[in-house]
Amino acid sequence: MAGITSCAPSRSGESFEVGNNTFVLNGKPFVVKAAEVHYPRIPEPYWEQRILSCKALGMNTLCLYVFWNLHEQKPGKFDFKGNKDIAKFCRLAQKHGMYVIVRPGPYVCAEWEMGGLPWWLLKKEDVKLRTLDSYYMERVELFMNEVGKQLADLQLSRGGNIIMVQVENEYGSYSTDKPYVSAIRDIVKKAGFTDVPLFQCDWSSNFTSNGLDDLLWTINFGTGANIDNQFKKLKKLRPESPLMCSEFWSGWFDHWGRKHETRDAAKMVEGIKEMLDRNISFSLYMTHGGTTFGWWGGANNPAYSAMCSSYDYDAPISEAGWTTPKYFQLRELLSSYLPEGVTLPEPPAPYPIIEIPAITDWKVAPLFDNLPGAKETEDIRPMEMFDQGWGTILYRKVLTEDIKGTLHIDEVHDWAQVFVDGELIGRLDRRKGEFMLPLKKVLKKGSRLDILVEAMGRVNFDKSIHDRKGITEKVEVINGKHTLNMKGWEVYNMPPFYEFVSSKSFCSTEITKAPAYYKATFKLAKTGDTFLNMQSWGKGMVWVNGHAIGRFWEIGPQQTLFMPGCWLKEGENEIIILDLIGPSEAKVKGLSKPILDMLREKGPATHREVGQDIKLAAEKPVKNGTFKSGNGWQEVKFDAPVKGRFFCLEALSNYDGTNIASIAEFDVFDENGKKNSRESWNISYADSEETRSGNRTADKIYDLQESTFWQTVDNTAYPHHVVIDLGKVYSIKGFRMLPRAEAGAPGLIKDYKVYIKEGKFKY
Repeated sequence: MAGITSCAPSRSGESFEVGNNTFVLNGKPFVVKAAEVHYPRIPEPYWEQRILSCKALGMNTLCLYVFWNLHEQKPGKFDFKGNKDIAKFCRLAQKHGMYVIVRPGPYVCAEWEMGGLPWWLLKKEDVKLRTLDSYYMERVELFMNEVGKQLADLQLSRGGNIIMVQVENEYGSYSTDKPYVSAIRDIVKKAGFTDVPLFQCDWSSNFTSNGLDDLLWTINFGTGANIDNQFKKLKKLRPESPLMCSEFWSGWFDHWGRKHETRDAAKMVEGIKEMLDRNISFSLYMTHGGTTFGWWGGANNPAYSAMCSSYDYDAPISEAGWTTPKYFQLRELLSSYLPEGVTLPEPPAPYPIIEIPAITDWKVAPLFDNLPGAKETEDIRPMEMFDQGWGTILYRKVLTEDIKGTLHIDEVHDWAQVFVDGELIGRLDRRKGEFMLPLKKVLKKGSRLDILVEAMGRVNFDKSIHDRKGITEKVEVINGKHTLNMKGWEVYNMPPFYEFVSSKSFCSTEITKAPAYYKATFKLAKTGDTFLNMQSWGKGMVWVNGHAIGRFWEIGPQQTLFMPGCWLKEGENEIIILDLIGPSEAKVKGLSKPILDMLREKGPATHREVGQDIKLAAEKPVKNGTFKSGNGWQEVKFDAPVKGRFFCLEALSNYDGTNIASIAEFDVFDENGKKNSRESWNISYADSEETRSGNRTADKIYDLQESTFWQTVDNTAYPHHVVIDLGKVYSIKGFRMLPRAEAGAPGLIKDYKVYIKEGKFKY
């Protein structure tokens, strides 16, 4: 295609270019069959085994992000060694005849802390991420130049195996700003990526928002999607362009406190077959997810929800590198698309698995007895302003007067415990919007108030990536009409680094229900992969032999942590646990299988109380209508703006003739036609939500993920209702609704009514 970069023949005689309706490798049509894998989610000694597993699956390419915040954890200090040696990973792929697609961001999403952006950008209070903000762009260019030093010489034209490089990532889901995307493109080129096609990926609903003429356009969508519909607009705009699904979602990621996610293997294979039969290239996201070790897990917002350490993703290759039934179903398909006479190699053997007897002999270091030096501040400030990126932060104050009423912490990011003179008086969870703590008694002058806040992972999607941690604004006590803004604090920074946690005074043997560090040793006659069973522990993080293994939380669904055998030793090993709640039993066993689907969250998972029914008989609808059949966004405008805070959609029928109603995404427009921010949205009520077969609660309509959706239970009849609390009163001019992406849009609502009120509906 005119304007899109292709690479000239290399010294080795290889070339890759964008041709007419196809990619062209060495002068011949080429379908990219890419396996998405992430090098930091795999221990470096295991890289080669995972690459060989992808090759044996039938893939010809590996697709990978570059994680800026992993490589530049402090400004100007770049690290590409060990598990961060991305050039080594690419060379290993080349050793085994695999090509590579590089996605250097600077933003990557990936369910990764802050979408790959470094936390220290947030130390600049007015920084505007993913814009032409001068400071942000200066840092992006410095980082991209370092990536170029590592990878530019591995482009195909220079004897390497990199065939394409991505510019930014799903930017249409963030903003419309072609000058910004153009500037990132120029920075990528300046970093040395001039010899391969550059591309940008987005969703079918927004890829034109920032599409640049000289870049290849690719589309992201998931298992079960209507593939013809996904590419319909692209084929019309660029009829000669090769088509590629740059992220075909094989599964999904897990959140703390939600059901374990799975996706149907048969539908995945069916979708890939459909693409191959149409000469459509693809990258399977994920082919192997792996593990988000340490503190690198991200979060979604709205509503805030942090990701588990396991990034198994229900992918064909499991978290531990095992080939699964999904793997072999896909392998069978891909083997039928090989050139005549070519066969797939056998998958490599998995690594040995061991079990570890229960570790029960612990030394304990109570957290409050092992605090670092304090910093003083008059005003509450987030942890970034104390030069802390991750971990736990303690805000301490000795009260100078009696206080009573309600403690308001604005805002807790992300999980807080409040103590008075060492006694726990309450917990606040950002996932549940908990920022208020009623005080059951008067707190006396001279009492010590401690607010211990754990950062659970910065948001990795949309504008909420500006996600500062700790307490972001203020602490106040509300007593009737009187509000006391509390000032004069001591702050204690507790980062999640091994050097910090291992330096504690482990001199007690008493198991406690207060925050504490636990340390033990265990001996192994032989090493192997295992899964550390954390079921009896509360909430925190684990380190083994200096490696930060990941987070645990009793609520699940993940109850084990993958422990790579390459990080264990024959003989004596060390384990350290930070438990912010305290264990019910202080023991850890190494299991032969993971536990990823044991949910122990307390409280209802749905947005309807027992016996609750919305009462609309006295309400007048502001709109009656009928949605069109088919996929894609549908927009509805009102005759005149309507003021309201509570938006009720009443679904009266559907196109399926079933009981099911389903919506993937939803937007509300103000009187100027601008989309209402979803940041403060909540679901007030939903008459029915499917939680047996998946996480299909009503909040999925505003989670900014087009492949997740609200779905009602199949045995609950129409009409169906969902009520959104917009957070404040707006002048509303209309809304838009996105059905599910599958062919036929299952559960698509047909007839509907809309009700809007400034006050709450009656139930």
